[in-house]
Amino acid sequence: MAFAFSSAEPGGGLPRFSVAELNGAIANLLERGFAPRFLVEATVSRPQLKKGHLWLTLTDGEASIQAVVWASQLQRLGFVPEEGDGVVVVGKLNVWVARATLSVQILDIRPSLSAVLRQFERVRALLEPEGLFAPERKRPLPASPARLALLTSVPSSALADMLRTARERWPATALLVVPVPVQGAVEERIVRALEGISRRASQLGIEAVVLARGGGSREDLAVFDGERLARSLASCPVPVVCGLGHEDDTTIADLVADYRAATPTAALVALLPDRQAALSAVRQTRRHLLQRLQLRLEAERRTLDDRRRQLQLWHPRRLLQRQAEWLKQQQRLLVALSPAHVLARGFALVRDGDGRLIQRAQELSLQAPIQVELMDGIVEATVTAIRERPQPGGDRSPPADTRQPP
Repeated sequence: MAFAFSSAEPGGGLPRFSVAELNGAIANLLERGFAPRFLVEATVSRPQLKKGHLWLTLTDGEASIQAVVWASQLQRLGFVPEEGDGVVVVGKLNVWVARATLSVQILDIRPSLSAVLRQFERVRALLEPEGLFAPERKRPLPASPARLALLTSVPSSALADMLRTARERWPATALLVVPVPVQGAVEERIVRALEGISRRASQLGIEAVVLARGGGSREDLAVFDGERLARSLASCPVPVVCGLGHEDDTTIADLVADYRAATPTAALVALLPDRQAALSAVRQTRRHLLQRLQLRLEAERRTLDDRRRQLQLWHPRRLLQRQAEWLKQQQRLLVALSPAHVLARGFALVRDGDGRLIQRAQELSLQAPIQVELMDGIVEATVTAIRERPQPGGDRSPPADTRQPP
């Protein structure tokens, strides 16, 4: 088929564009005629990171549109959506002129209040005034439980992880596995199992209950947002630990439980002692006790040695030896101080006629009778002269008589 173009252009002529001009005109028209910013409620589909930018599809089940978060904006977002997340997007139109494609440039993105979250908020608003979430009602976990009840799906990876963790950490704790469904409309079945455990907890020796599920989307965890399950958990006679989903997921059961663990494995870690840590503590205690025992023995040994030395010092034989030595010293002192010892060294004792010991020349007078006691006898004599002793350093010539006989 061939088209013929006439040289005449009726109606003033048709506008003529290149492809780039046409796309640019469409882009200008959309940008001028549409709101510069708008909100979109949608579900995220196929999010992908490419060269630092987040590309995704926004859909409501009937229609879809491409969207992008540039890398510079992505770093400032506090929430990054994943597959299936309901979101509220703050965005603007972005037209690619080269291909005439339309997308939403995301400026901000936040989680939407989906049906699951609305249910969560409804039950939370109902139970919170009753104090079921209050920190003061949380019970402490047993330090070393003898038996635990595990409520989870059987078989499941969550159960396998919990059993492995229990064997590795504290195999002395017995585990009672109670199979329960954990997905879908199964709240009634979970409640029946939990109430059965609660009635027989004392009889079975159960010290804590673990309610666990191995991950899943937030929608999959909706069963744990039920009001009846929350009240059953609150009335359980022993502490309850919830290990549901992943760390970022919070359910009503998590809020009511005495302890919230991020995963089923973390629930067992919170409840069971660490065998290796306990073994290290025992070894350290043993070393400490041995050190104290050694120090005590050394102290007692020193005390015994001291008392042995004291007994030796106060032994009667030692006392007699010390007394004998003291007597010998006194004897030697008496000999040294004895006048006979002095006389033996060439000295003499002088007494007057009355027998008094003379110490100074001034005590005698001329012609006075004296007795001179020598080592081997006594000499009777009369004083014929009295001379003074020369002073030290003075004249060394013989002293002259100071007194002469009449």
